[in-house]
Amino acid sequence: MAAQSAFSVIEHVSELRDPVVRRTARDIVADKVAGLVAAGIVRVGDLLPSERDLAGAFQVSRETVRGGMQILAARGVIEISQGARTRVVSTDVGSLAPGVSETRRINMYDIEDVHAARTFVERQVVAQAARLIDRHTLDFLGGSLLAQREAFDDPVRFLISDREFHLAIYRACGNPALADFVGDLYTYMMEYRRRAVSQDNAILKSVGDHEAILNGLEQRDVESVVAAFNVHLDRIYQTTRRVIEDERKPDMR
Repeated sequence: MAAQSAFSVIEHVSELRDPVVRRTARDIVADKVAGLVAAGIVRVGDLLPSERDLAGAFQVSRETVRGGMQILAARGVIEISQGARTRVVSTDVGSLAPGVSETRRINMYDIEDVHAARTFVERQVVAQAARLIDRHTLDFLGGSLLAQREAFDDPVRFLISDREFHLAIYRACGNPALADFVGDLYTYMMEYRRRAVSQDNAILKSVGDHEAILNGLEQRDVESVVAAFNVHLDRIYQTTRRVIEDERKPDMR
């Protein structure tokens, strides 16, 4: 009953449910890339994936990606050079990434607490997503898996598609507040997540987890989806904790 109440309360708050302004596809792409910067998935000095790869991750046209990049360049977030890949030059995304500009504050919490929060909340969110998910979202997730498989040797490119995969499932729960909350939890210790997915076979293992999750969603099998997410969340927890512990070990040389 409590879970149902949490999912229904948002329906009574029209200010949170209804968009304030209509945004173009270019604006949405700019917001997505700004969100990557705010979350720490891409950092100052990083080269962004190509327009083609970003178009595949976001499942939009290359022209739309180009337009979003122009918005970010005009704001001084990225630098576009003729004949070279686009580079991140600032983390000052301002209002370009509403709801995520402060997400790195989640790093103040202990990994055990964040894992417990993700396990408790995310299972309910994905269970509801399994009940409500539509064909359009399922097709998007399938396209995201294709992009992830192609990024098996590029951790940053993989994490961009990984984030899109997770956020699409969270939004499918039908409760924007809960979707944003678990989306913030997703960004926890992203610096260490980048290192974790750089390890041998880490990306392929995550893609395997995602395949199991998508199979459950396709079947609308709530128990299967929750079980697959449990495996995936435990993998995220274990690999992130291992990298953090290795980082904190005293130098024995």
